[in-house]
Amino acid sequence: MAVLGIALLGNCFNVIAQPLSKTQPTASESFSEMAAYIIQYSAGLQDLNRTYDDMPDSLSKKLQQYFDQWKEKLGQVSFTEMSEEGKADYVLLNYNISQSQSDLSQNISLWNSIDKLIPFADSIFNFGIMRHYGYKVNAQESAGNLDRLRLMIIQATAQLSKGDLSKFPPVSQLIPAVRKLQEILKSYFNFYNGYDPEFTWWNGITYKAVDSEMNVYVDTLKNVMSSQYGFHDGSGIHGNPIGEQNILKLLHSQMIPYTPAELIDIANKEYAWCLKEMKKASAQMGYGDDWKKALEKVKNDYVAPGDQPALIRQLALEAINFVEKNKLITIPPLAKETWTTEMMSPKRQLINPFFTGGDMISISYPTNTMSYEDKLMSMRGNNPYFSRATVFHELLPGHYLQEYMNERYRSYRWPFQTAFWTEGWAFYWEMLLWDKGFDPQPEQKVGALFWRMHRCARIIFSLNFHLGKWTPEQCVDFLIDKVGHERANAEGEVRRSFEGGYDPLYQIAYMVGALQFRAMHHELVDSGKMSDIDFHSAILKENNMPVEMVRNILEKLPLTANYQPQWKFYKEIAAH
Repeated sequence: MAVLGIALLGNCFNVIAQPLSKTQPTASESFSEMAAYIIQYSAGLQDLNRTYDDMPDSLSKKLQQYFDQWKEKLGQVSFTEMSEEGKADYVLLNYNISQSQSDLSQNISLWNSIDKLIPFADSIFNFGIMRHYGYKVNAQESAGNLDRLRLMIIQATAQLSKGDLSKFPPVSQLIPAVRKLQEILKSYFNFYNGYDPEFTWWNGITYKAVDSEMNVYVDTLKNVMSSQYGFHDGSGIHGNPIGEQNILKLLHSQMIPYTPAELIDIANKEYAWCLKEMKKASAQMGYGDDWKKALEKVKNDYVAPGDQPALIRQLALEAINFVEKNKLITIPPLAKETWTTEMMSPKRQLINPFFTGGDMISISYPTNTMSYEDKLMSMRGNNPYFSRATVFHELLPGHYLQEYMNERYRSYRWPFQTAFWTEGWAFYWEMLLWDKGFDPQPEQKVGALFWRMHRCARIIFSLNFHLGKWTPEQCVDFLIDKVGHERANAEGEVRRSFEGGYDPLYQIAYMVGALQFRAMHHELVDSGKMSDIDFHSAILKENNMPVEMVRNILEKLPLTANYQPQWKFYKEIAAH
Protein backbone atom coordinates (compact mmCIF):
# COMPACT_ATOMS: atom_id res chain seq x y z
CA MET A 1 0.00 0.00 0.00
CA ALA A 2 1.70 3.18 -1.18
CA VAL A 3 0.87 5.99 1.20
CA LEU A 4 2.11 9.46 1.91
CA GLY A 5 5.11 9.77 4.23
CA ILE A 6 2.92 10.73 7.15
CA ALA A 7 5.83 11.74 9.32
CA LEU A 8 6.53 14.77 7.12
CA LEU A 9 2.99 16.00 6.49
CA GLY A 10 3.32 18.93 8.84
CA ASN A 11 6.62 20.09 7.33
CA CYS A 12 5.63 19.81 3.70
CA PHE A 13 2.26 21.46 3.96
CA ASN A 14 2.77 23.84 6.83
CA VAL A 15 0.45 26.36 5.17
CA ILE A 16 -2.49 24.37 6.48
CA ALA A 17 -1.46 24.95 10.08
CA GLN A 18 -2.63 28.57 9.90
CA PRO A 19 -6.20 29.50 10.89
CA LEU A 20 -8.71 29.73 8.05
CA SER A 21 -9.50 33.34 8.91
CA LYS A 22 -6.09 34.28 7.53
CA THR A 23 -7.45 33.63 4.03
CA GLN A 24 -10.03 36.40 4.31
CA PRO A 25 -8.43 39.69 3.20
CA THR A 26 -9.61 42.96 4.70
CA ALA A 27 -10.90 45.88 2.70
CA SER A 28 -7.86 48.03 3.49
CA GLU A 29 -5.39 46.03 1.45
CA SER A 30 -4.75 46.03 -2.28
CA PHE A 31 -5.39 42.90 -4.32
CA SER A 32 -3.53 41.64 -7.33
CA GLU A 33 -5.11 39.71 -10.19
CA MET A 34 -3.89 36.50 -8.53
CA ALA A 35 -5.35 37.12 -5.06
CA ALA A 36 -8.54 35.11 -5.68
CA TYR A 37 -6.49 32.22 -7.08
CA ILE A 38 -4.31 32.11 -3.97
CA ILE A 39 -7.29 32.24 -1.63
CA GLN A 40 -9.03 29.41 -3.48
CA TYR A 41 -5.88 27.31 -3.69
CA SER A 42 -4.98 27.59 -0.01
CA ALA A 43 -8.57 27.00 1.15
CA GLY A 44 -8.81 23.81 -0.92
CA LEU A 45 -5.44 22.58 0.30
CA GLN A 46 -6.54 23.20 3.85
CA ASP A 47 -9.79 21.31 3.29
CA LEU A 48 -8.04 18.27 1.83
CA ASN A 49 -5.48 18.02 4.62
CA ARG A 50 -8.14 18.42 7.31
CA THR A 51 -10.54 15.94 5.74
CA TYR A 52 -8.10 13.15 4.90
CA ASP A 53 -5.61 13.57 7.74
CA ASP A 54 -6.33 10.07 9.06
CA MET A 55 -6.38 8.50 5.56
CA PRO A 56 -2.83 9.11 4.25
CA ASP A 57 -3.22 6.99 1.11
CA SER A 58 -6.33 8.90 0.05
CA LEU A 59 -4.67 12.18 0.98
CA SER A 60 -1.63 11.56 -1.21
CA LYS A 61 -3.80 10.74 -4.22
CA LYS A 62 -6.08 13.72 -3.65
CA LEU A 63 -3.11 16.06 -3.31
CA GLN A 64 -1.47 14.76 -6.48
CA GLN A 65 -4.69 15.47 -8.40
CA TYR A 66 -5.10 18.85 -6.73
CA PHE A 67 -1.60 20.06 -7.58
CA ASP A 68 -1.95 18.86 -11.18
CA GLN A 69 -5.24 20.71 -11.53
CA TRP A 70 -3.73 23.91 -10.22
CA LYS A 71 -0.71 23.65 -12.47
CA GLU A 72 -3.10 23.35 -15.40
CA LYS A 73 -5.09 26.34 -14.16
CA LEU A 74 -1.95 28.47 -13.85
CA GLY A 75 -1.00 27.50 -17.39
CA GLN A 76 -4.14 29.27 -18.57
CA VAL A 77 -3.17 32.59 -16.92
CA SER A 78 -1.60 35.27 -19.11
CA PHE A 79 1.50 36.07 -17.07
CA THR A 80 2.83 38.86 -19.28
CA GLU A 81 -0.39 40.88 -19.11
CA MET A 82 -0.51 41.11 -15.32
CA SER A 83 0.64 43.93 -13.05
CA GLU A 84 3.95 43.62 -11.20
CA GLU A 85 2.10 42.59 -8.03
CA GLY A 86 0.15 40.03 -10.01
CA LYS A 87 3.33 38.60 -11.51
CA ALA A 88 4.87 38.34 -8.05
CA ASP A 89 1.81 36.49 -6.75
CA TYR A 90 1.88 34.17 -9.77
CA VAL A 91 5.53 33.33 -9.11
CA LEU A 92 4.85 32.73 -5.42
CA LEU A 93 1.89 30.44 -6.10
CA ASN A 94 3.61 28.56 -8.91
CA TYR A 95 6.73 28.09 -6.78
CA ASN A 96 4.66 26.92 -3.83
CA ILE A 97 2.81 24.33 -5.91
CA SER A 98 6.01 23.05 -7.51
CA GLN A 99 7.67 22.69 -4.11
CA SER A 100 4.60 20.93 -2.71
CA GLN A 101 4.57 18.49 -5.62
CA SER A 102 8.23 17.72 -5.03
CA ASP A 103 7.65 17.27 -1.29
CA LEU A 104 4.72 14.96 -1.90
CA SER A 105 6.73 12.79 -4.29
CA GLN A 106 9.61 12.62 -1.84
CA ASN A 107 7.30 11.70 1.02
CA ILE A 108 5.68 8.88 -0.92
CA SER A 109 9.14 7.51 -1.71
CA LEU A 110 10.13 7.97 1.91
CA TRP A 111 7.16 5.99 3.15
CA ASN A 112 7.72 3.21 0.65
CA SER A 113 11.29 2.86 1.96
CA ILE A 114 10.36 2.55 5.64
CA ASP A 115 6.94 0.89 5.68
CA LYS A 116 8.56 -2.56 5.94
CA LEU A 117 9.58 -1.60 9.46
CA ILE A 118 5.95 -0.75 10.31
CA PRO A 119 4.03 -3.81 9.06
CA PHE A 120 1.09 -2.94 11.28
CA ALA A 121 0.46 0.43 9.59
CA ASP A 122 -2.23 -0.76 7.15
CA SER A 123 -4.26 -2.21 10.01
CA ILE A 124 -4.25 1.18 11.73
CA PHE A 125 -5.19 2.95 8.51
CA ASN A 126 -8.25 0.70 8.31
CA PHE A 127 -9.29 1.83 11.78
CA GLY A 128 -8.82 5.40 10.57
CA ILE A 129 -11.20 4.79 7.64
CA MET A 130 -13.87 3.48 10.03
CA ARG A 131 -13.59 6.55 12.19
CA HIS A 132 -13.41 8.94 9.23
CA TYR A 133 -16.75 7.85 7.80
CA GLY A 134 -18.36 7.16 11.17
CA TYR A 135 -19.29 3.59 10.29
CA LYS A 136 -21.18 1.50 12.82
CA VAL A 137 -18.63 -1.00 14.14
CA ASN A 138 -19.09 -4.53 15.39
CA ALA A 139 -17.69 -4.05 18.90
CA GLN A 140 -16.44 -7.60 19.41
CA GLU A 141 -14.93 -7.74 15.92
CA SER A 142 -13.18 -4.42 16.60
CA ALA A 143 -11.67 -5.78 19.81
CA GLY A 144 -10.46 -8.86 17.94
CA ASN A 145 -8.83 -6.69 15.29
CA LEU A 146 -7.17 -4.59 17.99
CA ASP A 147 -5.81 -7.70 19.68
CA ARG A 148 -4.39 -8.98 16.39
CA LEU A 149 -2.81 -5.54 15.94
CA ARG A 150 -1.25 -5.87 19.39
CA LEU A 151 0.37 -9.17 18.41
CA MET A 152 1.65 -7.67 15.15
CA ILE A 153 3.29 -4.82 17.06
CA ILE A 154 4.92 -7.25 19.51
CA GLN A 155 6.32 -9.23 16.59
CA ALA A 156 7.56 -6.09 14.84
CA THR A 157 9.25 -4.95 18.06
CA ALA A 158 11.07 -8.28 18.36
CA GLN A 159 12.29 -7.97 14.77
CA LEU A 160 13.71 -4.48 15.32
CA SER A 161 16.69 -5.56 17.38
CA LYS A 162 17.49 -8.33 14.89
CA GLY A 163 17.54 -6.13 11.80
CA ASP A 164 20.05 -3.69 10.39
CA LEU A 165 18.46 -0.26 10.21
CA SER A 166 21.21 0.95 7.89
CA LYS A 167 19.16 -0.62 5.09
CA PHE A 168 16.60 2.11 5.71
CA PRO A 169 18.31 5.50 5.22
CA PRO A 170 15.37 7.64 6.40
CA VAL A 171 15.12 5.71 9.66
CA SER A 172 15.04 8.98 11.61
CA GLN A 173 11.46 9.46 10.38
CA LEU A 174 10.25 6.21 11.94
CA ILE A 175 9.49 7.61 15.37
CA PRO A 176 7.31 10.53 14.17
CA ALA A 177 5.61 8.10 11.75
CA VAL A 178 4.71 5.70 14.57
CA ARG A 179 3.52 8.59 16.73
CA LYS A 180 1.24 9.66 13.90
CA LEU A 181 -0.16 6.13 13.71
CA GLN A 182 -0.82 6.29 17.44
CA GLU A 183 -2.78 9.48 16.91
CA ILE A 184 -4.93 7.85 14.21
CA LEU A 185 -5.68 4.87 16.46
CA LYS A 186 -6.41 7.11 19.44
CA SER A 187 -8.81 9.15 17.32
CA TYR A 188 -10.60 5.95 16.33
CA PHE A 189 -10.96 4.77 19.93
CA ASN A 190 -12.07 8.15 21.29
CA PHE A 191 -14.69 8.51 18.55
CA TYR A 192 -16.65 5.44 19.72
CA ASN A 193 -15.58 5.15 23.36
CA GLY A 194 -18.28 6.29 25.76
CA TYR A 195 -20.80 6.83 22.96
CA ASP A 196 -21.23 3.15 22.10
CA PRO A 197 -21.54 1.17 25.38
CA GLU A 198 -20.83 -2.17 23.72
CA PHE A 199 -17.74 -0.74 22.02
CA THR A 200 -16.44 0.57 25.34
CA TRP A 201 -17.00 -2.81 27.07
CA TRP A 202 -15.19 -4.80 24.36
CA ASN A 203 -12.41 -2.40 23.36
CA GLY A 204 -11.35 -0.34 26.40
CA ILE A 205 -8.70 -2.63 27.89
CA THR A 206 -7.55 -3.97 24.53
CA TYR A 207 -6.97 -0.50 23.10
CA LYS A 208 -4.84 0.45 26.12
CA ALA A 209 -2.78 -2.71 25.60
CA VAL A 210 -2.20 -1.82 21.93
CA ASP A 211 -1.18 1.74 22.78
CA SER A 212 1.22 0.42 25.42
CA GLU A 213 2.83 -1.94 22.89
CA MET A 214 3.30 0.96 20.47
CA ASN A 215 5.17 2.82 23.22
CA VAL A 216 7.35 -0.25 23.72
CA TYR A 217 7.99 -0.32 19.98
CA VAL A 218 9.12 3.32 20.02
CA ASP A 219 11.37 2.79 23.05
CA THR A 220 12.94 -0.24 21.39
CA LEU A 221 13.39 1.72 18.18
CA LYS A 222 15.17 4.49 20.09
CA ASN A 223 17.53 2.00 21.67
CA VAL A 224 18.32 0.36 18.33
CA MET A 225 18.85 3.73 16.69
CA SER A 226 21.12 4.74 19.54
CA SER A 227 23.29 1.63 19.21
CA GLN A 228 23.40 1.59 15.40
CA TYR A 229 23.41 5.32 14.65
CA GLY A 230 24.40 7.09 17.84
CA PHE A 231 21.39 9.41 17.51
CA HIS A 232 21.24 9.90 21.28
CA ASP A 233 24.18 11.03 23.33
CA GLY A 234 25.06 12.10 26.87
CA SER A 235 22.92 15.23 26.66
CA GLY A 236 19.73 13.17 26.60
CA ILE A 237 18.53 15.30 23.68
CA HIS A 238 17.11 13.47 20.68
CA GLY A 239 17.22 14.60 17.11
CA ASN A 240 16.80 13.47 13.52
CA PRO A 241 19.60 14.66 11.19
CA ILE A 242 18.13 15.11 7.72
CA GLY A 243 21.31 15.09 5.60
CA GLU A 244 22.79 17.51 3.09
CA GLN A 245 20.45 16.76 0.18
CA ASN A 246 17.38 17.46 2.27
CA ILE A 247 18.95 20.66 3.60
CA LEU A 248 19.58 21.83 0.04
CA LYS A 249 16.02 20.98 -0.91
CA LEU A 250 14.63 22.95 2.02
CA LEU A 251 16.89 25.92 1.26
CA HIS A 252 15.62 25.94 -2.30
CA SER A 253 12.02 25.90 -1.04
CA GLN A 254 12.81 29.07 0.95
CA MET A 255 14.56 30.72 -2.02
CA ILE A 256 17.99 30.64 -0.37
CA PRO A 257 20.57 29.94 -3.13
CA TYR A 258 23.38 28.90 -0.80
CA THR A 259 24.84 25.55 0.28
CA PRO A 260 25.11 24.53 3.95
CA ALA A 261 28.90 24.97 3.77
CA GLU A 262 28.51 28.51 2.42
CA LEU A 263 26.04 29.41 5.17
CA ILE A 264 28.36 28.05 7.86
CA ASP A 265 31.16 30.16 6.36
CA ILE A 266 28.93 33.26 6.48
CA ALA A 267 28.06 32.53 10.11
CA ASN A 268 31.73 32.18 11.01
CA LYS A 269 32.50 35.55 9.40
CA GLU A 270 29.64 37.20 11.29
CA TYR A 271 30.80 35.55 14.51
CA ALA A 272 34.34 36.91 13.99
CA TRP A 273 32.88 40.43 13.77
CA CYS A 274 30.87 39.83 16.95
CA LEU A 275 33.90 38.55 18.82
CA LYS A 276 35.92 41.62 17.82
CA GLU A 277 33.16 43.97 19.03
CA MET A 278 32.67 41.93 22.21
CA LYS A 279 36.34 42.34 23.11
CA LYS A 280 36.03 46.11 22.58
CA ALA A 281 33.09 46.28 24.98
CA SER A 282 34.93 44.03 27.43
CA ALA A 283 37.91 46.37 27.39
CA GLN A 284 35.62 49.35 28.09
CA MET A 285 34.34 47.49 31.14
CA GLY A 286 37.89 46.92 32.37
CA TYR A 287 38.26 43.24 31.48
CA GLY A 288 40.53 43.55 28.43
CA ASP A 289 40.05 40.73 25.91
CA ASP A 290 38.53 38.45 28.55
CA TRP A 291 35.01 38.95 27.24
CA LYS A 292 33.61 36.06 29.25
CA LYS A 293 34.38 37.96 32.46
CA ALA A 294 32.48 40.92 31.05
CA LEU A 295 29.65 38.56 30.20
CA GLU A 296 29.64 37.23 33.77
CA LYS A 297 29.37 40.78 35.11
CA VAL A 298 26.37 41.44 32.86
CA LYS A 299 24.68 38.16 33.78
CA ASN A 300 24.93 38.91 37.49
CA ASP A 301 23.13 42.25 37.12
CA TYR A 302 19.74 40.52 37.22
CA VAL A 303 16.64 41.97 38.85
CA ALA A 304 14.99 40.56 41.95
CA PRO A 305 12.18 37.98 41.72
CA GLY A 306 8.93 39.76 40.93
CA ASP A 307 10.60 42.72 39.18
CA GLN A 308 11.02 41.20 35.71
CA PRO A 309 7.57 42.11 34.24
CA ALA A 310 8.05 45.80 35.03
CA LEU A 311 11.51 45.67 33.45
CA ILE A 312 10.14 44.11 30.26
CA ARG A 313 7.49 46.82 29.87
CA GLN A 314 10.08 49.54 30.48
CA LEU A 315 12.41 48.09 27.84
CA ALA A 316 9.56 47.75 25.35
CA LEU A 317 8.66 51.44 25.72
CA GLU A 318 12.31 52.48 25.37
CA ALA A 319 12.56 50.69 22.03
CA ILE A 320 9.29 52.17 20.75
CA ASN A 321 10.44 55.68 21.66
CA PHE A 322 13.83 55.09 20.02
CA VAL A 323 12.55 53.90 16.64
CA GLU A 324 10.00 56.70 16.48
CA LYS A 325 12.47 59.40 17.52
CA ASN A 326 14.92 58.21 14.85
CA LYS A 327 12.16 58.00 12.22
CA LEU A 328 12.84 54.35 11.48
CA ILE A 329 9.26 53.11 11.28
CA THR A 330 5.66 54.15 11.91
CA ILE A 331 3.98 52.11 14.64
CA PRO A 332 0.15 52.32 14.59
CA PRO A 333 -1.23 53.68 17.89
CA LEU A 334 -3.46 50.63 18.34
CA ALA A 335 -0.47 48.31 18.08
CA LYS A 336 1.20 50.10 20.98
CA GLU A 337 -1.63 49.28 23.35
CA THR A 338 -2.85 45.84 22.26
CA TRP A 339 -0.03 43.65 23.54
CA THR A 340 0.17 42.12 26.99
CA THR A 341 2.31 39.83 29.13
CA GLU A 342 2.22 36.41 30.77
CA MET A 343 4.64 34.41 32.88
CA MET A 344 6.18 31.32 31.28
CA SER A 345 5.66 28.02 33.11
CA PRO A 346 8.69 26.19 34.58
CA LYS A 347 7.99 23.24 32.25
CA ARG A 348 8.03 25.45 29.17
CA GLN A 349 11.25 27.11 30.33
CA LEU A 350 12.98 23.73 29.92
CA ILE A 351 12.39 24.09 26.17
CA ASN A 352 12.61 27.86 25.89
CA PRO A 353 14.71 29.46 28.65
CA PHE A 354 14.10 32.96 27.25
CA PHE A 355 10.90 34.92 26.63
CA THR A 356 8.82 34.67 23.46
CA GLY A 357 6.62 37.29 21.87
CA GLY A 358 3.83 38.42 19.62
CA ASP A 359 0.72 40.11 21.00
CA MET A 360 1.46 38.14 24.21
CA ILE A 361 5.04 38.28 25.46
CA SER A 362 5.85 35.28 27.65
CA ILE A 363 8.30 36.24 30.37
CA SER A 364 10.82 33.57 31.39
CA TYR A 365 11.86 34.00 35.03
CA PRO A 366 12.20 31.53 37.93
CA THR A 367 9.37 30.37 40.17
CA ASN A 368 9.42 29.07 43.73
CA THR A 369 9.29 25.47 42.43
CA MET A 370 12.72 25.61 40.81
CA SER A 371 15.97 24.50 42.41
CA TYR A 372 18.46 27.10 43.60
CA GLU A 373 20.73 26.41 40.63
CA ASP A 374 17.92 26.65 38.08
CA LYS A 375 16.68 29.90 39.62
CA LEU A 376 20.07 31.52 39.24
CA MET A 377 20.49 30.28 35.67
CA SER A 378 17.11 31.68 34.68
CA MET A 379 17.77 35.06 36.32
CA ARG A 380 21.27 35.33 34.91
CA GLY A 381 20.09 34.32 31.44
CA ASN A 382 17.32 36.94 31.47
CA ASN A 383 19.28 39.87 32.90
CA PRO A 384 18.33 43.45 31.88
CA TYR A 385 21.05 43.72 29.23
CA PHE A 386 20.16 40.47 27.49
CA SER A 387 16.49 41.42 27.71
CA ARG A 388 17.05 44.92 26.38
CA ALA A 389 18.48 43.47 23.18
CA THR A 390 15.47 41.29 22.41
CA VAL A 391 12.25 42.71 23.93
CA PHE A 392 11.70 44.79 20.79
CA HIS A 393 12.48 41.66 18.74
CA GLU A 394 9.43 40.02 20.29
CA LEU A 395 7.13 43.04 20.36
CA LEU A 396 7.55 46.33 18.47
CA PRO A 397 8.86 46.74 15.83
CA GLY A 398 9.40 42.96 15.81
CA HIS A 399 6.97 40.05 15.91
CA TYR A 400 3.88 41.82 17.17
CA LEU A 401 4.11 44.53 14.52
CA GLN A 402 4.49 41.78 11.92
CA GLU A 403 1.33 40.06 13.16
CA TYR A 404 -0.54 43.36 13.33
CA MET A 405 0.33 44.34 9.76
CA ASN A 406 -0.05 40.84 8.30
CA GLU A 407 -3.68 40.82 9.38
CA ARG A 408 -4.31 44.10 7.59
CA TYR A 409 -2.28 44.04 4.36
CA ARG A 410 -2.29 41.38 1.62
CA SER A 411 -3.30 38.72 4.11
CA TYR A 412 -4.16 36.41 1.22
CA ARG A 413 -0.42 35.77 0.93
CA TRP A 414 -0.32 33.80 4.19
CA PRO A 415 0.38 30.45 2.41
CA PHE A 416 3.83 31.75 1.51
CA GLN A 417 4.91 32.45 5.09
CA THR A 418 8.50 31.62 5.95
CA ALA A 419 10.62 31.85 9.10
CA PHE A 420 13.24 33.71 7.09
CA TRP A 421 10.81 36.63 6.85
CA THR A 422 9.34 36.22 10.35
CA GLU A 423 12.52 35.74 12.37
CA GLY A 424 14.73 37.53 9.87
CA TRP A 425 12.74 40.76 10.26
CA ALA A 426 12.86 40.63 14.06
CA PHE A 427 16.60 39.98 14.20
CA TYR A 428 17.25 42.55 11.47
CA TRP A 429 15.97 45.15 13.95
CA GLU A 430 18.59 44.03 16.45
CA MET A 431 21.22 44.78 13.80
CA LEU A 432 19.68 48.09 12.75
CA LEU A 433 19.27 49.40 16.29
CA TRP A 434 22.91 48.53 16.95
CA ASP A 435 23.88 50.60 13.90
CA LYS A 436 21.72 53.51 15.10
CA GLY A 437 23.30 53.63 18.58
CA PHE A 438 20.59 52.03 20.69
CA ASP A 439 23.28 50.43 22.88
CA PRO A 440 25.72 53.20 23.95
CA GLN A 441 26.88 51.57 27.22
CA PRO A 442 29.41 48.71 27.08
CA GLU A 443 27.10 46.48 29.19
CA GLN A 444 24.33 47.06 26.67
CA LYS A 445 26.71 46.21 23.86
CA VAL A 446 27.63 42.96 25.59
CA GLY A 447 23.94 42.07 25.90
CA ALA A 448 23.28 42.80 22.23
CA LEU A 449 26.40 40.96 21.05
CA PHE A 450 25.56 37.92 23.14
CA TRP A 451 22.41 37.44 21.06
CA ARG A 452 24.17 38.22 17.81
CA MET A 453 26.79 35.58 18.58
CA HIS A 454 23.96 33.25 19.50
CA ARG A 455 22.32 33.68 16.07
CA CYS A 456 25.66 32.92 14.38
CA ALA A 457 26.04 29.83 16.55
CA ARG A 458 22.54 28.64 15.64
CA ILE A 459 23.54 28.39 11.99
CA ILE A 460 26.76 26.60 12.80
CA PHE A 461 25.45 24.03 15.29
CA SER A 462 22.11 23.28 13.61
CA LEU A 463 23.58 22.75 10.14
CA ASN A 464 26.46 20.66 11.48
CA PHE A 465 23.94 18.53 13.36
CA HIS A 466 21.71 18.01 10.33
CA LEU A 467 24.76 17.26 8.21
CA GLY A 468 25.45 14.42 10.65
CA LYS A 469 28.73 15.94 11.85
CA TRP A 470 27.78 16.96 15.41
CA THR A 471 25.84 15.34 18.24
CA PRO A 472 23.39 17.33 20.41
CA GLU A 473 25.97 17.25 23.20
CA GLN A 474 28.55 18.88 20.92
CA CYS A 475 25.97 21.54 20.06
CA VAL A 476 25.43 22.28 23.77
CA ASP A 477 29.17 22.53 24.41
CA PHE A 478 29.56 24.83 21.41
CA LEU A 479 26.95 27.25 22.77
CA ILE A 480 28.63 27.30 26.16
CA ASP A 481 32.12 27.84 24.75
CA LYS A 482 31.46 30.23 21.87
CA VAL A 483 28.47 32.20 23.17
CA GLY A 484 28.78 31.94 26.95
CA HIS A 485 25.44 30.26 27.65
CA GLU A 486 24.55 28.78 31.00
CA ARG A 487 24.55 25.00 30.57
CA ALA A 488 20.85 24.62 31.34
CA ASN A 489 20.02 27.40 28.89
CA ALA A 490 22.25 25.87 26.22
CA GLU A 491 20.56 22.51 26.69
CA GLY A 492 17.16 24.21 26.47
CA GLU A 493 18.18 25.92 23.25
CA VAL A 494 19.40 22.71 21.63
CA ARG A 495 16.40 20.75 22.89
CA ARG A 496 14.10 23.42 21.46
CA SER A 497 15.93 23.24 18.13
CA PHE A 498 15.69 19.47 17.70
CA GLU A 499 12.73 18.41 19.84
CA GLY A 500 10.51 21.50 19.76
CA GLY A 501 8.73 20.71 16.50
CA TYR A 502 10.62 23.32 14.50
CA ASP A 503 11.50 23.02 10.84
CA PRO A 504 15.17 21.96 10.41
CA LEU A 505 15.99 25.38 8.93
CA TYR A 506 14.17 27.40 11.57
CA GLN A 507 17.21 28.21 13.68
CA ILE A 508 19.26 29.45 10.72
CA ALA A 509 16.39 31.67 9.56
CA TYR A 510 17.11 34.37 12.15
CA MET A 511 20.47 35.52 10.87
CA VAL A 512 20.09 34.49 7.23
CA GLY A 513 16.78 36.33 6.92
CA ALA A 514 18.20 39.34 8.78
CA LEU A 515 21.17 39.49 6.42
CA GLN A 516 18.76 39.47 3.48
CA PHE A 517 16.85 42.44 4.90
CA ARG A 518 20.15 44.14 5.72
CA ALA A 519 21.35 43.74 2.13
CA MET A 520 18.05 45.12 0.85
CA HIS A 521 18.31 48.08 3.23
CA HIS A 522 21.73 48.85 1.79
CA GLU A 523 20.39 48.70 -1.77
CA LEU A 524 17.35 50.89 -1.16
CA VAL A 525 17.90 53.07 1.94
CA ASP A 526 21.67 53.57 2.08
CA SER A 527 21.52 54.44 -1.62
CA GLY A 528 18.93 57.16 -0.94
CA LYS A 529 16.16 55.55 -3.01
CA MET A 530 13.86 55.16 0.00
CA SER A 531 13.59 56.49 3.55
CA ASP A 532 13.71 54.12 6.50
CA ILE A 533 10.01 54.65 7.20
CA ASP A 534 8.96 54.01 3.59
CA PHE A 535 11.24 50.97 3.31
CA HIS A 536 10.02 49.28 6.46
CA SER A 537 6.38 50.10 5.78
CA ALA A 538 6.64 48.67 2.26
CA ILE A 539 8.06 45.38 3.56
CA LEU A 540 5.28 44.92 6.10
CA LYS A 541 2.54 45.77 3.60
CA GLU A 542 3.77 43.08 1.20
CA ASN A 543 3.18 40.45 3.93
CA ASN A 544 5.21 37.37 4.77
CA MET A 545 7.03 35.59 1.91
CA PRO A 546 10.55 34.55 0.88
CA VAL A 547 12.68 37.67 1.31
CA GLU A 548 14.08 37.41 -2.21
CA MET A 549 10.56 37.96 -3.53
CA VAL A 550 10.11 41.01 -1.29
CA ARG A 551 13.26 42.42 -2.89
CA ASN A 552 11.98 41.69 -6.39
CA ILE A 553 8.74 43.55 -5.65
CA LEU A 554 10.29 46.57 -3.94
CA GLU A 555 13.04 46.95 -6.55
CA LYS A 556 10.68 46.16 -9.45
CA LEU A 557 13.02 43.50 -10.79
CA PRO A 558 11.89 41.51 -13.85
CA LEU A 559 10.14 38.22 -13.12
CA THR A 560 9.55 35.10 -15.19
CA ALA A 561 6.71 32.64 -14.71
CA ASN A 562 9.12 29.90 -13.62
CA TYR A 563 11.38 32.15 -11.54
CA GLN A 564 14.12 30.42 -9.52
CA PRO A 565 16.13 31.83 -6.55
CA GLN A 566 19.31 33.62 -7.55
CA TRP A 567 20.05 36.45 -5.09
CA LYS A 568 23.49 36.07 -3.48
CA PHE A 569 22.67 38.65 -0.82
CA TYR A 570 25.80 38.29 1.29
CA LYS A 571 28.04 39.68 -1.44
CA GLU A 572 26.28 43.00 -0.94
CA ILE A 573 26.91 42.99 2.82
CA ALA A 574 30.51 41.78 2.61
CA ALA A 575 31.36 44.52 0.14
CA HIS A 576 29.62 47.12 2.31
